[in-house]
Amino acid sequence: MTDGRFSPYLRRWELHAEGDALYTSGAALLPVSWRGLPAMLKLATQAEEQQGYAMLRWWRGRGAARVYAHCGPALLMERGQPERSLAVFSLAGADDEACRRACGVVARLHAAPRPGEGLPGQAPGATPLAAWFAALVHRAGGAEGDVLPAARRAAQQLLATPQEPHYLHGDIHHHNILDFGARGWLAIDPKGLVGERAFDYANLFCNPTPRICLDPGRFQARLGLVCTAGAIAPQRMLQWILAWAGLSALWHIEDGGDPDTALAVARMARAGLGG
Repeated sequence: MTDGRFSPYLRRWELHAEGDALYTSGAALLPVSWRGLPAMLKLATQAEEQQGYAMLRWWRGRGAARVYAHCGPALLMERGQPERSLAVFSLAGADDEACRRACGVVARLHAAPRPGEGLPGQAPGATPLAAWFAALVHRAGGAEGDVLPAARRAAQQLLATPQEPHYLHGDIHHHNILDFGARGWLAIDPKGLVGERAFDYANLFCNPTPRICLDPGRFQARLGLVCTAGAIAPQRMLQWILAWAGLSALWHIEDGGDPDTALAVARMARAGLGG
């Protein structure tokens, strides 16, 4: 039986359910058909998810899933193949290829008009990276060893010297890039941020599994691939990896989760910086 929360939108957009509902911490999703096309009906349960809707509309299908309709917490969008995410490539031993494809998607997203270009229809409500990192930058301390202070310093330095501002996805990782068939590989589930473009590559280094992302050889190979594809200085990229992994670890600590993977990635980035 279909979750009753979907019913008003199934009627509104004349949709037909095509599978079981999926649930995440921030949304409920239902695969549907719309005018003969495979689509996904998403109901946000957190404000952060709705902010991502604005970013998807801004991209207009350039590097991301197309938006077909939107109403309040509900979004009707193009449906990819969740069983064909970039995580499948990495887990099958083709992590280099997964990384290259992810970089290609990020490049397409960043090809959209940038903040301050004075164009109509700019993405509203994008969260600045300074606000995104506030919990880490302003953390007073705690039982964190020595890597979170290093991550804090990296974040402070990066935010004080911003480069190449773009509208950002904010959560690029292997499970958020899916195969959309003839449309190729596209991103889903953006957070909707604005800031230095290099940030959008950092979360790749924490995914898709600890076995892969904590392999020192994989870390170095990914660093080379990302810096080449994104034209990013390795030191700058390492700083963003350190800052992001530190923030991720802090969120895990605050939520009672396991921060070990993020802390280990932060330590690898710090070591790469000579710390």
